[in-house]
Amino acid sequence: MDIDSKWLEDLLALASCRSFSQAAARRHVTQPAFSRRIRALEDAVGAALIDRSKTPVDLTSEGQLFLLTARSVTDQLAEAVARVRGLQPAQAQVLDIAAAHSLANSFFPDWLSQLPLGSQQSIRLAALNVEEAVHQLREGQCDMMLVYYDPLSALQLDSATFPSLPLASTALVPVCAPGENGQPRWNLETDETVPLLAYTQGAFLGRTLRMMLANDGLRLRLRTLFETAIADGLKGMALKGLGVAWLPRLCIEQELADGRLLELGPARYQAPLEIRLYRCTLVHKAALDRLWQQLAAT
Repeated sequence: MDIDSKWLEDLLALASCRSFSQAAARRHVTQPAFSRRIRALEDAVGAALIDRSKTPVDLTSEGQLFLLTARSVTDQLAEAVARVRGLQPAQAQVLDIAAAHSLANSFFPDWLSQLPLGSQQSIRLAALNVEEAVHQLREGQCDMMLVYYDPLSALQLDSATFPSLPLASTALVPVCAPGENGQPRWNLETDETVPLLAYTQGAFLGRTLRMMLANDGLRLRLRTLFETAIADGLKGMALKGLGVAWLPRLCIEQELADGRLLELGPARYQAPLEIRLYRCTLVHKAALDRLWQQLAAT
């Protein structure tokens, strides 16, 4: 099987542009020549990589899988060429991590400080919603993904290709600011209406909350006052005394300790959360493989 390295770069361009004409312009070739090179790559691989029936064009499932390998191979080639030329491949020393917003702001700094990183190793963090983080991992645009584990497999990641390591546990808990008497402003076990500081539709933590309250009468007494996909945004509103928010406990440890936020009972209104780190086995970097082995051994 003979594959020209420029065909791999063509595939990366097409995956990014999702247009043959735009990708051809980016690769500085005519569109017919670019199309022939993509077809040659498909012939060499022995599978259709591009779904041409869609507009804009998209990758097939085989194309999505091969894209990860193509990105990894081109990165490794660039690193090897830089080393042969005596250059410092600084980019190859960077590990890209996509993390859920709430974990990027709370869990990540402490976790990073405990990593066994070499002096020449650096980390680049992108704080994203879970769906965007999954997309980056699938596309090979990040080396690792730090998110809450979804027990219903909503992430739709094959465990053989995208293995994960459990890092820590916390819980999604209801909180609010104290009233003048120092007690919670609202009670979840009375018949009163409760102002809810809610997650937007599609947010992972919002989905977890809806599952927990699906068959509970409290769901009917919650009146949505404010919505955002970001847990820190809900925390700010809760601190102002505007309503009740369900937040990961690890994000509000200081606020709970100094009494600016209070947990509301009972325990059935709490949902366990597991923090996991994911990678793709098709992406190979020496630094990534070394760090993953160290984390798996702890």
